[in-house]
Amino acid sequence: MAKISLDNSVFNQAASSSSLLRSFKFLKKYRGIALGVYGLALVTNGLAVLIPQAIRWIVDAGIVQRDMQVLQAALVGLLLLSLGKGGVDFMLGRWTEVASQGVAYDIRNAIFDKLSSLSFSYHDRAQTGQLLARSISDVERIRFLTGRAILRLFQSSMLMLLTFAALLLMNPLLALLSMLLMPLLGYVAFRFGRIYRPLSLDLQHQLAEMTTVLEQNLRGAKIVKAFAQEDAEVARFDAQNQHWADLAAQQVRVATQHIPLLDFIASLSTVVIIWLGGRLVIEGGLSLGELVAFTTYLGQLISPVRRLGIIVPAVAMASAAGERIYTILDAQSEVVDAPDAVPLPGIDGHVRFEDVSFAYFDQRPVLDGLSFCAQVGEVVALLGATGSGKSTIINLIPRFYDVTGGRILVDGHDLRGVTLNSLRDQIGIVLQESVLFAASIRENIAFGLDNVADDDVIEAAQAAQAHDFIMQMPKAYETEVGERGVTLSGGQKQRIAIARALLKDPRILLLDDATSSVDTETERLIQIALERLMAGRTSFIIAQRLSTVRLADKVLVLQGGRVAAAGTHEELLHSSGLYAEIYHRNLRA
Repeated sequence: MAKISLDNSVFNQAASSSSLLRSFKFLKKYRGIALGVYGLALVTNGLAVLIPQAIRWIVDAGIVQRDMQVLQAALVGLLLLSLGKGGVDFMLGRWTEVASQGVAYDIRNAIFDKLSSLSFSYHDRAQTGQLLARSISDVERIRFLTGRAILRLFQSSMLMLLTFAALLLMNPLLALLSMLLMPLLGYVAFRFGRIYRPLSLDLQHQLAEMTTVLEQNLRGAKIVKAFAQEDAEVARFDAQNQHWADLAAQQVRVATQHIPLLDFIASLSTVVIIWLGGRLVIEGGLSLGELVAFTTYLGQLISPVRRLGIIVPAVAMASAAGERIYTILDAQSEVVDAPDAVPLPGIDGHVRFEDVSFAYFDQRPVLDGLSFCAQVGEVVALLGATGSGKSTIINLIPRFYDVTGGRILVDGHDLRGVTLNSLRDQIGIVLQESVLFAASIRENIAFGLDNVADDDVIEAAQAAQAHDFIMQMPKAYETEVGERGVTLSGGQKQRIAIARALLKDPRILLLDDATSSVDTETERLIQIALERLMAGRTSFIIAQRLSTVRLADKVLVLQGGRVAAAGTHEELLHSSGLYAEIYHRNLRA
């Protein structure tokens, strides 16, 4: 067991170091500013070392000698030094923020770019709250690390070296005595970071879990209220919140145990120096100004060590945050362009499934040796029980997932041999759950297309029977629909989604139960529009209503991941008992 613990510790330290190094690689783009920052840090440290010497001159040459001219001149010099240091510190803080905010900007863009490129299978397993937490709070920790935290570490280290050198020049004995407790101080700080880091990681994980619960409840607020589950959900969130509070309290206990100890050890050095230095002043071995300067220097030594109480936890938390961020950036999409993939030329729309098999996450196959062919311009209705593979077929054609066996051909091109963008540019799709963005109706219809004329948007909306209700909106096509289209009814959202697919003018049209959320009259109008607009396009429709089935040139009845029967509505009524059962049970009504 001890060996396993040791190996895990080594692994964790290696992972931590790796994440920190990767975080600093984002600074390369801002290396000019970063170099300027560290140059300014040296300047401000140099000024910090000069200030105690000015104080010593004020005390010895001005106050002790009762020389007002020297006192005034020395005070002017001290004021100029302080002003200079303040100006340098201002530029130091400004440039530090510019560089660190740039790092945060680039990391957020990298995360968003990665999340946009990952296949559906990743998002099926990922929790939205976790991704939100990593994209916001974890990135902020990296920003602090690459900015103020590491700068303070560098600045404090250099200040300690310069200060100790000045102390040695003034009085080697006192300088060495002042450093006696520094190893103990370093040990306590190191121990603090070692305990604090795993707590930080647990706290960040719990924050993500709490964010997930909150996000799910905000998204499903109507369902929660409809089932009167407010109290249950409040209790569930309270449990997650309590766990987070317990971890935070444990983290605070660790901090309150170590930070005061760091301060106490640092203060012991001050006590020793004042005692010994005071004796030397009394005995004439040290001037009063030198003692004042010495205690000022000692304060400069103690201050960087005290900062370790902030810097060490910040580095620990940033390393934990980095590990979480890089699990996203290192994720590999399961659906990617092949190295030799070529752009898919303009297609006619001939689709062929050849012995296709597919399973989600290595589970039981949803499709098992499925084969069928859709001719150019043919309307294919997919029919079957829940889990028979209807939506899977819709998802495989645009390569939202890759087949696990067999192949899918479009105009003779294996989908895995063409680029994703060139394939999806020629496919229009309306999902079962219409997804709209918090933008205007016009922007939602024209989504994914550049420089679309207003007349084309209106024509698509008219074809989808959406124009009339859009014109009744407060700002017509410029009306904002709210997050996820919350201000629209289900039927309205579905018609806007259909308009979006039609405006794209695709060669292959995928309709996943596209008329499921509309009333009978609206469905009739949409069916008329679809019948006209699907002419010349290869269309796949998941059928839930008889009107949809009657639009189809071919009906595929799916069972057990295979085609159990194929034909027209009239043909299948007489030749397929399974179809007749589905018809009498579901479609006829």
